[in-house]
Amino acid sequence: METKTIQTKKQSMVGVVVSDKMDKTRVVLVTRYEQHPKYKKYVKHHKRYKVHDAKNEFKVGDKVRIETCAPLSKHKAFTVVEKVGTQDVEQYMKTRGAA
Repeated sequence: METKTIQTKKQSMVGVVVSDKMDKTRVVLVTRYEQHPKYKKYVKHHKRYKVHDAKNEFKVGDKVRIETCAPLSKHKAFTVVEKVGTQDVEQYMKTRGAA
């Protein structure tokens, strides 16, 4: 008898680190655009994810790729895969009107 391992495709997203105050945890803001079904206008949606950063290597303003994993805690089900670039978070938050 052979056992087959099934690989599932992990969901991945790109976002900006907005908080690094917790140990081994980062808060990443993911922005996505979605077309309104009736008006056909693109609407911007934001969501903040708590992600696992084992080495504490990513800082505020880093643009990172996150990927799903098995739940690590009540709120953490993503890990940081790689750094994609940097972004000025304070300026970004001011343009959103959240700061």
